[in-house]
Amino acid sequence: MSTIQFYWVDVFAKKRFEGNQLAVFPEVNKLDGSTMQKIATEMNLSETTFVTGSEVDRDGKISFKTRIFTKNEELPFAGHPTLGTAYVLKQLYGGDEIWLSLKVGKIRVKFSELGEGVTGEMTQKDPSFGKVHDAGTMARIYGIKKAEIDDKLKIQTVSTGIPFIILPVKTLKTIQRLTPDNKAMEEYLKESDAKFIYVVTQETESEESRIHARMLYYGGEDPATGSAAGPATAWLLSQNLIESDKVYSIEQGSEARRPSIIYVRGSKKGKAISNIKVGGKCFIISKGEMTL
Repeated sequence: MSTIQFYWVDVFAKKRFEGNQLAVFPEVNKLDGSTMQKIATEMNLSETTFVTGSEVDRDGKISFKTRIFTKNEELPFAGHPTLGTAYVLKQLYGGDEIWLSLKVGKIRVKFSELGEGVTGEMTQKDPSFGKVHDAGTMARIYGIKKAEIDDKLKIQTVSTGIPFIILPVKTLKTIQRLTPDNKAMEEYLKESDAKFIYVVTQETESEESRIHARMLYYGGEDPATGSAAGPATAWLLSQNLIESDKVYSIEQGSEARRPSIIYVRGSKKGKAISNIKVGGKCFIISKGEMTL
C-alpha cells in the first residue's frame, strides 16, 4: 500500500471554518483519472484537486498541472479549487505568484493584499456572452413568481472558463427561499449553452457587498463559486451595475451555513470587457494522508 498527502483548505473565507472547503492533493503524478474520481467522491466535498506535475515554458515560468473533480465529474475549471490549490502550493514552494495549468489553459494566481483580507487573486479568461433566457422558464425551475425576477436586467449565459446563466432576482427574501426543481434544471441546462445557474440579487446582508448570490446544483449548494463570480463580474459590467477596475465583493454561502466573501473586479472599455479577477482569503485547516 502507498500513501498520498492532502491538505484541507477553507477558500473565500473571512475566517476559519467559513468559505468553501477544498481538498488538495499536491503530489499525485502516478494516479489515473478513475482513482482521482473515486478519491473526490470519498472526500465528499464540492471539489477536490490533484497536482499531477509541473511544466516549464520557454520563458522559464513554472506551471503546475492540476485536475479538478467534483463528487460526480471532472471540471475544466473551477474558481475556489484554483485559488485554494495555488494557496497550498505557495505554502509549499513560496513565491507571490503561482501558475496552474488547467484544462481551460493556464491561470495565474497572484498573492497580495488587494483589499481588506484578500490574500490571493486569479485572473480568469476574458468573458464570452451567450444566450438570453426566458424569465418564465427560470421562475418555474426555481419555484418563484416571474414578477420576482428583475426584468430590467438580462438573464444571460456568461463564461470566463465555465458558462453560467446569471439570473437576477429582485430581493434577498426571494433568493433565500429558492426551492429549485432539480430535474427541470438539469433538463434545461442539457439543452442550453450553460453548465450551471448563478442566482444573484442586489439586496445584500452586508452593506459592504455588491450582490448576494446562490449556486444550487446536484441537489446541494455551493458555499462560494469562484468560477461563477467571474461571469457575474462580467455581467455586472455589461449591465453597468459596477465601475471598471474597482474592487467589489460578492457574498455567498450564508444559506449553506458557510458564509463566504469573493472579491472581484474587471475592466470595461466601450463595450469590451476583460481583465476579470476573482480573489479571496484562504486557510489551511488540516493536512493528512490517504492510504491507497
